[in-house]
Amino acid sequence: MDKFTTLTGIAAPMPLVNIDTDMIIPKQFLKTIKRSGLGKNLFDEMRFTQDGQEIPDFVLNQPAYRRAEIIVAGDNFGCGSSREHAPWALLDFGIRCVISTSFADIFFNNCFKNGILPIVLPEEAVAVLMEDARRGANARMTVNLEDQTVTTSDGKSYSFEVDAFRKHCLLNGLDDIGLTLEKVSAIDSFEKIAGQSRPWV
Repeated sequence: MDKFTTLTGIAAPMPLVNIDTDMIIPKQFLKTIKRSGLGKNLFDEMRFTQDGQEIPDFVLNQPAYRRAEIIVAGDNFGCGSSREHAPWALLDFGIRCVISTSFADIFFNNCFKNGILPIVLPEEAVAVLMEDARRGANARMTVNLEDQTVTTSDGKSYSFEVDAFRKHCLLNGLDDIGLTLEKVSAIDSFEKIAGQSRPWV
C-alpha cells in the first residue's frame, strides 16, 4: 500500500447526498478479485451512457477534473452494500482522499485498509471546500495527514480528526498484511521455539 503523507491535488465537487457503493462501482463489475482495473468503471452509470459514451455533464468527465485525486462529497458517502470494490475503484482511478460530513461505517473502514483517507468535517467547512473545488483545475487543495489539516487553494485551513492507529498505517503504507510483516521476526522466533518444544505439532 502506498504511503499517504501530504497530497496536493485537484478536488472534484460531488454535492450529491447518499452516494452509495453501487453508484461508485455498479454490481456487474464485482466479478473480479483484482484491485486493479476498476477505475475505468468508477461511477460507470453516472459517467457513461448505455452505449459507452461519456456523459459530458458528469464532473469526472469534465477536462478540469479528469485527474482529480480528491472528492468533496455530500452527506453519507459510501452507503449501501459493503463491497470493498468501491474503494478499489476510487483508488484505481486516482482518488486518494474523500471529504464529506459523514460516511457509511463499512466504506469508511475499507478506505483506510486500501490507502484512501476519508475525512469528516462539519457542514460549514465542507461547503467552503466544495466551493473551492468548483473553481476547477487551478484550485488545488492540500491534505496534510501528519498535521491533520485540509487547506484550500486560497489558504483557508481546516483541522480534522483521525484515529491514531489508522493514521500510523496510512503514513507508513501499512495494510493488514504489512502490519503482520512488521512482526515477521517475532513470528519466526515463535515458530522456531514452538517447533523445538513441540516437534510433534
